[in-house]
Amino acid sequence: MENTLDIHDLDDSALVDARVDIEVSIDGQEAGTLSLEFWPQVAPGTVRNFLQYVSGGFYDGLTFHRVVTGFMVQGGCPQGTGTGSGPAGTIPGEFSQDSAYSHQRGTISMARSNDPDSASCQFFICHDAATFLDGQYAAFGKLIGGENTLDKLASVSVGPGGGGEMSAPEVRCEISRATIRFDNEE
Repeated sequence: MENTLDIHDLDDSALVDARVDIEVSIDGQEAGTLSLEFWPQVAPGTVRNFLQYVSGGFYDGLTFHRVVTGFMVQGGCPQGTGTGSGPAGTIPGEFSQDSAYSHQRGTISMARSNDPDSASCQFFICHDAATFLDGQYAAFGKLIGGENTLDKLASVSVGPGGGGEMSAPEVRCEISRATIRFDNEE
């Protein structure tokens, strides 16, 4: 599907069939693809926001700027530093305590500041369970393919990042391309 779809034209039930494939390169070498499905039943605004960014090609060429092995990989910052927001602004937080939508390995969730309604374009994918984030961060889908790619990202060497945290990849971890497809497409 071309990356020109207006996600706002789809009803929430159609979002259940949406899939995103994120092609990843590490230090200029193809590392694989992260394939995701979504939970519009618990976070419809968050799913719609993410898919709109993918549809517009926003993530293509951006990086995973924060890597914490055993916790998560974070990307989607237009500045590559964790300080940037997307052109669509911020969205309200959609937080769930339902264990069916918990922050487990492979869960995709929105990054945000201390303001619960400050999520924009940055997202993270849990490398391991992080249930302490449940009810505080908007989990909105999960990995359905590409666990090896997630492990490759989570194993890159890191140095000091924001606030002195050892989380800044020492090699470029790039979102080469992110595309939408629908499970019901032939």
